Amino acid sequence: MNLNTIKSTCLICLTLLIIFYPQKMDALSHEWIAVPKSQYGEQLWDKNSVKKNKDGFIRVLSKFVPKRTTDITQEILYTMDINCLEQSFRDVAVGAIEFNEFKNKEKEWKEPNGDKLILGVINQVCTFSN
Repeated sequence: MNLNTIKSTCLICLTLLIIFYPQKMDALSHEWIAVPKSQYGEQLWDKNSVKKNKDGFIRVLSKFVPKRTTDITQEILYTMDINCLEQSFRDVAVGAIEFNEFKNKEKEWKEPNGDKLILGVINQVCTFSN
């Protein structure tokens, strides 16, 4: 085999790899914004994920980081909708390893009930989106 044949073969293999290799595409990397911490840990929301739904509510990625992590208490990832007018939210999906692992079948709107982490996310996201 001559050098040109080897180069051509490598180029074809590289091209096929690029075309057929499944790529995980995150259009934007996360830009996490923290709300004031609580005794339980901290809540962050992703500035790059904020989108207005067709129904007028805001969808955002959020994560809870417990004060102490163990095998049982880990980060929890949320996809949540926010109703800025009502100051309410609903969890669309949750995950432990990646977003949207488990879809929430009960998409009821909830009041934050004084939870300062959730209130912080609602207030900051609503202010940011306006």
